[in-house]
Amino acid sequence: MKTFCLALDLKNDDKLIAEYEAYHQAVWPEILESITSSGIESMKIFRTGNRLFMIINASDSFSFEEKGKADASNPKVQDWETLMDTFQQRLPGAKAGEKWVLMEEIFSL
Repeated sequence: MKTFCLALDLKNDDKLIAEYEAYHQAVWPEILESITSSGIESMKIFRTGNRLFMIINASDSFSFEEKGKADASNPKVQDWETLMDTFQQRLPGAKAGEKWVLMEEIFSL
């Protein structure tokens, strides 16, 4: 199993943050299917202020590249991403087109 941690910011607006959280209490079934079918076994998102932190546990065969290709050809995933983009803002230093930024592990116990 592989573990990945990613970060992203939300727009710093309490109303938008509450709406974003509400969507994540009732994630569309097609989105859940796209996540699990890619080899992701568990996913959690945490928030402090407007900063999000995601933990993904995935099978050894999981690939962000393959997930990206599948998502690009899935209209429902594209609709979800467009909707989520209204709440999200890029981290400073994020590459062009990069939303969730993969974090580097610097310590493990």
